[in-house]
Amino acid sequence: MTGDTAFLALAAAPFTRWLILGNPVWRWLVALGVALLTLALLKLARDRLAARLAVLAGRTGTAWDDFLVELLQRRTGTLTLLVLAVWAGSQVLALPEPLAFRLRQIVGIALILQVALWANYAIGFFLSRAFQERGGEDEEVAAALAAAQLLSRVGLWTLVILVVLRQLGMDITALVAGLGIAGIAVGLALQNVLGDLFASLSIVLDKPFVVGDFIVVDNFVGTVQHVGIKTTRVRALTGEEVVFANADLLKSRIRNMKRMTERRVEFRIRVAYGTPVQQLERIPAMVREIIESQPHVRFDRGHLKQLGDSALIFEFVYFVTDPDYLLYMDIQQAINLAIYRRFAEEGIPFAFPTQTVHVVEEGAEVPAKATASDLVAAPRGAAEAAAPPREEPASGSARRPSAEQG
Repeated sequence: MTGDTAFLALAAAPFTRWLILGNPVWRWLVALGVALLTLALLKLARDRLAARLAVLAGRTGTAWDDFLVELLQRRTGTLTLLVLAVWAGSQVLALPEPLAFRLRQIVGIALILQVALWANYAIGFFLSRAFQERGGEDEEVAAALAAAQLLSRVGLWTLVILVVLRQLGMDITALVAGLGIAGIAVGLALQNVLGDLFASLSIVLDKPFVVGDFIVVDNFVGTVQHVGIKTTRVRALTGEEVVFANADLLKSRIRNMKRMTERRVEFRIRVAYGTPVQQLERIPAMVREIIESQPHVRFDRGHLKQLGDSALIFEFVYFVTDPDYLLYMDIQQAINLAIYRRFAEEGIPFAFPTQTVHVVEEGAEVPAKATASDLVAAPRGAAEAAAPPREEPASGSARRPSAEQG
């Protein structure tokens, strides 16, 4: 007996002519066959496609193929395929419009939920990869990842619920308006908390600093101990723990000293007026030689920068090629000692703030003003003696002191 003959014999059987919801039994049997065939084909297509993608994923290092394999193998539910198979089988039947409408609603909701499951997995998959690329398995990264996933999934499932309610025929206009007002109220109430939360995500993703970095924030200096969802904790040099709100921290100017590649050092030497010009001319080369003799140092410049009020000011700049602070202090100490020793050998006097007071008797003749050449040529004591006094008008006093910087 061929298949067609068997089908005709089944259709001619008396019980197959019984009506169920306006359709004979034989139509229901055909619909069942179509549904089973559709379900088998959908599962076969899913499994075959997932197997092909799995082979391809083993040959590449990209994340997209791994994502699609997981999406097809484990995130595409059999229940969704079953609903699609039932809908395919129902096309053979002539169902009443209310029943057909409900069936279409069920199919729509099943597809919406399936897409939501895919999106939910995509959020976890790509956020996890993004955070791992920036922070590995740190506690701070895990906390920020959990917060980001929570916010994303709350938004996703809120949208899914609204779409499902709309699919069921409910008017969601008032609900959307209510959610909007509630969201504004919650946002205003939790403004600081949400600001710190998003600032935490920015710190983890953008990485202006990480745990262990030595940072300077305004007047605070210390090592980062912990980056949390709301606060960042810094261990100050004086030992106490300073807690910053993440939003306030990102609004500040942060200097990350650990990421310094080299250290620029600028210092000045004050030489006394009256030092011979020949000695002044030798000072830049002398100090340069001292600086360049130190290890891990690159000399930049050295000049007589300023004729100060009480000293001739030399300025020198060099770079320490290693950012270590203790190394910098050792080098600067060695330079200072070498300069002091060399100046003592050369007889070059250091300057320090001094004040010379000249007493002028009323009616006495005021000495002539000393010129710059006189100050350079004369010894220090003579130069101070030659400095002109500042005469003040008499107001009945016999003796008047006047002070000027020397």
